[in-house]
Amino acid sequence: MIEKTLFLIKPNAVAHKHVGHIITMVEQQGFYISKIRKFSFTPDLAAEFYAEHIGKPFYPRLVDFMCSGDTIGLILEKENAIHDLRELIGDVEPAKRKPHTIRAKYGEGVTENGVHASDCPVSAAREIPIIFSNG
Repeated sequence: MIEKTLFLIKPNAVAHKHVGHIITMVEQQGFYISKIRKFSFTPDLAAEFYAEHIGKPFYPRLVDFMCSGDTIGLILEKENAIHDLRELIGDVEPAKRKPHTIRAKYGEGVTENGVHASDCPVSAAREIPIIFSNG
């Protein structure tokens, strides 16, 4: 079954001009880009998107980072898109990243990890309208 998932290229990867490299990696793994947009998070949009993290110690730093520059949002499609994209992006923890993952190549830490991908169908269904209905 074809799945849709949300993929974000975060401000650090955009600022360091890794967008093309990252999109190439995604396309080489058979993903179809059904929508793409450049936008900037506002504090309100970040609060909506990261609602489950409000109140956690890292939340203010996360919002500051996500609001620090442009983000590229993509809706990607393919069979098993969510699982396959999570494998391609790699772990959030730098020490656990496999060498050929996007985060291993373009991440700079835990928060500045270069990309975001929906972690399950419920998350994708919640996240896609937040990013693609706001602007």
